[in-house]
Amino acid sequence: MAHPFDLTGKVALLTGGNSGIGLGMALALAEAGADIAIWGTSAAKNEAARAELERTGRRVLVLRCDVGDEHAVSAAFDRTVSELGRVDGCFANAGVSGRGLSSFLDMTTEEWNRVLRVNLHGAFYTFRAAAKHMVHRGEGGVLVGTASLAAIEAAPRSEHYAATKGAMISMIRSLAVEFARHRIRAHAILPGWIETDMTANAIANPKFHGNVLPRIPMRRWGTGADFGGIAVYLMSDASAYHTGDSFVIDGGYALF
Repeated sequence: MAHPFDLTGKVALLTGGNSGIGLGMALALAEAGADIAIWGTSAAKNEAARAELERTGRRVLVLRCDVGDEHAVSAAFDRTVSELGRVDGCFANAGVSGRGLSSFLDMTTEEWNRVLRVNLHGAFYTFRAAAKHMVHRGEGGVLVGTASLAAIEAAPRSEHYAATKGAMISMIRSLAVEFARHRIRAHAILPGWIETDMTANAIANPKFHGNVLPRIPMRRWGTGADFGGIAVYLMSDASAYHTGDSFVIDGGYALF
């Protein structure tokens, strides 16, 4: 009998998979036996991720894709299936943060749309392509969206970012119900303060560091590797009857 966490023969697609949380997930999934497709917009980061992932011995496909471009997502998904044969797990992880506004009153329509374009519309395009593929193939699968604590805690001056992450959870819950009959599961992951390119400036700020780190009961920032275990679980047969959940992975921050 196969080990329930053995992902041999499965294919995982991760948007924003060339660094941070996405890469941490991708590495764990590859080490569990899955072949990997990652989409990212930085050619340099894509190639660095490819080199790291290929050391696992799995098949690796790396594509440049702007998930906010509907046609680019469709083309990238078609190529992913063409080269790797299938997609069993789709992790919508690509995202952008807000640009340090002094007040919601200063937020422009352009800034609002910039964040929604990637974080929400990009997840929609990605999940739509994956769900169509999974329904057509008829073998089930899993859709996983990277949300944020901003979805459930106040994010002043970053209302656009918070809106996208709250919407991610709502979209995931709806997908979980609509596609359960097709054996397609859906989940959201809510990271806390994680060391990534997106958070680098904040974490490097002494005032921020002094205010936030003491509030994390585990007394450290999270890393991409902290998301490997949940990714493997959600793609594995071990979670076959588990859907519609939201996983807070924050070192205890939201509790304290």
